[in-house]
Amino acid sequence: VQLQACGGGLVQAGGSLRLSCVASGRTSSYYAKGWFRQRPGKEREFVAGISWRGDRTDYLDSVKGRFTISRDNAKNTVYLQMNNLKPEDTAVYYCAVDGSGGYYPSRYLNYDMDYWGKGTDVTVSS
Repeated sequence: VQLQACGGGLVQAGGSLRLSCVASGRTSSYYAKGWFRQRPGKEREFVAGISWRGDRTDYLDSVKGRFTISRDNAKNTVYLQMNNLKPEDTAVYYCAVDGSGGYYPSRYLNYDMDYWGKGTDVTVSS
């Protein structure tokens, strides 16, 4: 599975961005997917995860109510809608795929993903 993320950029605080991640190669429609980020000088952290049906989602506490993860399996794409962005959201954002066939939130917390995309930069100015 190859992953290509896009949609990052520079935005003012309070603004919005939508990240997209398209998967190609081995069919990934039946895999759970997620978004992670690495802020400057910080460890990589889990941001959001979604089951393959889209019926289960989980979020980092600090983004709950502001970020929404969704997916379009017909397009092999997972999205991260980010609203009310804050300077502390500045980071490189990565999409990832859990190839286990299930949805296990603990795998996200342990960064135990099978496929990772290259990151897309998000910068939020104050």
